[in-house]
Amino acid sequence: MTNKDFNSQRGFTFSKHIPEELSNFDRVFDIFKDLLTHTSGDIEEAFEWLDMLDKEYEIFTDEYTLQDFEEDLKKRGYIKEEEPEDGNSGPGKGKNILTPKLEAALREYALDQIFGNLKKSGTGSHRTTKTGIGDERDGENRSYQYGDDLSAVNMTESLKNAQINNGISNLHLTEDDLIVEETKHKAQMSTVLMIDISHSMILYGEDRITPAKKVAMALVELIKRKYPKDSIDIIVFGNEAWPIKIKDLPYLKVGPYHTNTVAGLELAMDILRRKRNTNKQIFMITDGKPSCIQLPTGEFYTNSYGLDEMIVNQCLNRAAQARKLKIPITTFMIAQDPYLRQFVEAFTAQNKGKAFLTGLSGLGQMIFEDYEKNRIKRI
Repeated sequence: MTNKDFNSQRGFTFSKHIPEELSNFDRVFDIFKDLLTHTSGDIEEAFEWLDMLDKEYEIFTDEYTLQDFEEDLKKRGYIKEEEPEDGNSGPGKGKNILTPKLEAALREYALDQIFGNLKKSGTGSHRTTKTGIGDERDGENRSYQYGDDLSAVNMTESLKNAQINNGISNLHLTEDDLIVEETKHKAQMSTVLMIDISHSMILYGEDRITPAKKVAMALVELIKRKYPKDSIDIIVFGNEAWPIKIKDLPYLKVGPYHTNTVAGLELAMDILRRKRNTNKQIFMITDGKPSCIQLPTGEFYTNSYGLDEMIVNQCLNRAAQARKLKIPITTFMIAQDPYLRQFVEAFTAQNKGKAFLTGLSGLGQMIFEDYEKNRIKRI
């Protein structure tokens, strides 16, 4: 590759491309951000991993040590020492914690990792398939109709019509000459992302929660950058379901929970009912079957063996309820068991939604592509 500069008198000047050399901090910072996601925001554990990696791969040098990196993180505002609750600092060193700046950097890093070359665009929103009065040019023209917004008039084509119809010597513009450029409506989208944090997300030696966290952070950052008019809410579900804030995503951990999919769906629908815009959807990331529901008495009924008919029926009822509310559910199933496939197929049929049986590596790309596809239709 070559670099090129333009000079108005000499034209283009080409030179050999010299790749920009990363600073010591930036080189280590990318590794550190990945480790922080794996350790759920535990800085000290991430430092321990860095130290272990350094012994094997010589990440640090005599000129730039782990201590130098820690100081740089503090100077740049990425970490800070936690203040004691009683307000007395006292002797010794406080515990390092993440700052909002580092939490935002983790979301941006996840976006770059998963969605690649996406660049920040304007205030794009979700296109509908219907043409009419809108704010996005469609490329098609039609004759002016009473009630059309004058801002949609294509003046170039209208003046051309006036010349053809009336001649250049007697040029005047009439309503019959006006040409309107078609536009497409833009619709806002409200999304709830459900993340399974049951114990099975770390079973069998496979870390499934970290890719789910990365996808959530990347999706949040994508929407904030590319579709700022859209909304996204994150909820997690184990024995129960609860919403989490965007800033809490890096700290998300799996718990000793069963999988109460019903509670997650009920909370997701409650959130979406309160949204004013008509385009709503649920994304659900899960790796296992539903194994828990809460009974009217408040007690939890659990069954981890096979597919429990009572639990499954409750899930199918919620899927049908979401369909009546015109809320499609897209399930991203990180499992390949045949009996789980049957459940997902039945669940999807009840909702008339979609399901993807995916491995961990393709999860982010699938969610991104599905989100983008929803831009071209009004749900």
